[in-house]
Amino acid sequence: MLGERIRKLRKQKKLTLEELAGTKLTKGMLSLIENNKANPSMESLTYIAERLEIDMSQLLNEINFDEIREVLDEAEKLFTLDSDEHPKKYNKLFTLIDPYVSQLNQGYEAARLLEFYGYSLYFEKKGDWKHHLDKAANLYDQMNITTKRVSIASFRCLSYFMDHDYEKALETILQERKEIEKKYVYIDPISRLDLDYNEAIMYFAVGDIEAAKLVMENAISFSQKNKTFYRIDDLYRLAAAYSMMAEEWEQYDYYLTKLNQYAEFSDDLMSKITAKLFQIESLNTVKHDYQKALSKVDQFLADPDFNQQQLREWFYLEKGKALQGLKRYEEANGYYEKVVIPSYHHHPFDLSQFYLKETYRAQCLVELGKIDKALLAAKKAVELFDHLPDSPFKRFCFDTYQKISLIKRENLD
Repeated sequence: MLGERIRKLRKQKKLTLEELAGTKLTKGMLSLIENNKANPSMESLTYIAERLEIDMSQLLNEINFDEIREVLDEAEKLFTLDSDEHPKKYNKLFTLIDPYVSQLNQGYEAARLLEFYGYSLYFEKKGDWKHHLDKAANLYDQMNITTKRVSIASFRCLSYFMDHDYEKALETILQERKEIEKKYVYIDPISRLDLDYNEAIMYFAVGDIEAAKLVMENAISFSQKNKTFYRIDDLYRLAAAYSMMAEEWEQYDYYLTKLNQYAEFSDDLMSKITAKLFQIESLNTVKHDYQKALSKVDQFLADPDFNQQQLREWFYLEKGKALQGLKRYEEANGYYEKVVIPSYHHHPFDLSQFYLKETYRAQCLVELGKIDKALLAAKKAVELFDHLPDSPFKRFCFDTYQKISLIKRENLD
């Protein structure tokens, strides 16, 4: 009934009868309306809707909550599908939710569906995804649902990150965090770790290493102290990647050990694979035990129990590095040529590894006496690195290009 909907919305807004009545209605008349003992005029309904900061349709349209819940159940199932295996996932979400969007004005179900709708609009490039995520965020704020509100904050940040606009991504997560911490008295550990992780990776992305390390180390300490292991594998990987870049090998070994311990503790297949991948990278980069690295790569690539499809490019890259270390340059170059940069990688740490494969190719081609091709590969690496912040990887790439350019000039002389 209309009156009951008005009362429910008033209480959600934490308004008294007198506060909602304002100057154009009396407290008594509003009480009669809420108890369905008086029929409000359209003018009164418009006024009530304005005071409640909602659309008129929310007052006039009775929502079938059972149907909305069924739609949400189906949407949740679609959302959990792997996008690579189900490329039409977001189109199906859009088609499912679109007929109900005008009714999504209150409650958890509405917020969650608006969140999914915003994501589907973004990925399908069909409309103003930000508007619907804003509505979802406001509803979560009203209900004090921190985890979902932080999910929207993370997505807003990642939308810039995926376009490699790292400065804007950092600015967004810092602003989102500021607003969330102002509105929420209590932020649960999972939400805090999500915010910490995203803030740390964005600081690393823009090259603010000291700020990134501080946030990352505080997050790891918080996780360990509170025995909240959510995100801990991501944080260990981030810490290991930074240690490798900074050539802090003692710290790198420490986080590598932590990664292996977590993989064994969690018995998570992907964690085990990524931990082993870091081990192989350590054999190539730190210990220079190329034969052992090659043996481990071949073992993983041949093992049918490991579904490393998403990580296959990483294994090819490490196999190329092992073969190059063993001076098997022709084979190494062949594996570098197999490496395709995965579309899901956007962080400078990850991109740097894949951009360097052109530098490694160039080095192999020099050893094979193919200077012209080596120079082209080295130049391509420099061009790829152009949009990334300064790092040892970027400097190594540039130095290699300079050395090969010098070899080329000497050959001409």
